[in-house]
Amino acid sequence: MSLKGLFNARWPGVALFDLDGTLVDSAPDLAAAVDQMLEHLGRSPAGMDKVRTWVGNGAQVLVRRALAGKTDWEPATAKDEALFNDALTIFYHAYGQLNGRHSEVFPGVQDCLDHLRQLGCRMAVVTNKPDQFVQPLLEKTGLDQWFDLSVGGDTLPVKKPDPAPLLHAMEKLGGTRGTTVMVGDSKADVNAALAAGIPCVAVRYGYNFGGSVDSLGADAVVDSLAELL
Repeated sequence: MSLKGLFNARWPGVALFDLDGTLVDSAPDLAAAVDQMLEHLGRSPAGMDKVRTWVGNGAQVLVRRALAGKTDWEPATAKDEALFNDALTIFYHAYGQLNGRHSEVFPGVQDCLDHLRQLGCRMAVVTNKPDQFVQPLLEKTGLDQWFDLSVGGDTLPVKKPDPAPLLHAMEKLGGTRGTTVMVGDSKADVNAALAAGIPCVAVRYGYNFGGSVDSLGADAVVDSLAELL
């Protein structure tokens, strides 16, 4: 399935990309920051395999999952909230130092971005990662050159799966529902695209909370972004 197949034999005019798990394998840095946080709090490290299943809803949810040791957590007490606030501060500090250090661009990503740019497609990153970490990661991985815009997890009052970040990026880049595509790795990405009324491509190699993306309702599912060319 090439991207032009989603647009009646034309290429999309605007392409929106998730970041973690779609463009970049950032789990090594995220896991290291989570483990530093847990160890600072006197807890056992979680390890990268667990952290991979917790990524996708932004830093605050990642920290809550790490404190609970699982994807779901119970409503917090005042004591829990105080712990969470301390943990989040520790995580932000650790990740600020680690962000991009061990992250790698997934195979096929640069070929896809380069091809779209040559075709005149305007591109944006739409991620739930906090704003302060988005541009540094794009710069350290060399991906910043392809993107006209980035929308982070606190650019707007809401995050994916709310469609607002996608619609915001689409409008900023002059796209329409008939000319814009979302590319991501999780149900948050697919559900946001469905709610926004735009086509969505899901990649299998990402995080998606440890589950499969094949049954989420994406218009296309691929093993590499190179398949979209």
